[in-house]
Amino acid sequence: MNQEEQPRARPTAGVFMIIGIIIVWAVLIVSLADTVSRWPALVQLPFYIAAGIVWILPLRPILRWSETGRWRAEPPQT
Repeated sequence: MNQEEQPRARPTAGVFMIIGIIIVWAVLIVSLADTVSRWPALVQLPFYIAAGIVWILPLRPILRWSETGRWRAEPPQT
């Protein structure tokens, strides 16, 4: 098996990190369900829309790390 055929640990770890974020975020949002259900429907809607989008924010650094091994993007070379 050559180097390209061997599975790399970083992408696998990245997948598990993403799954972990999804699980933690879902548990957090579900734990708030009793409180949020008392809010008016027009307030619940933006909350759940935001909650459905916010979990995506940490994905970019995790995906970058799993591909390059760096958490931050390289500054552009001038």
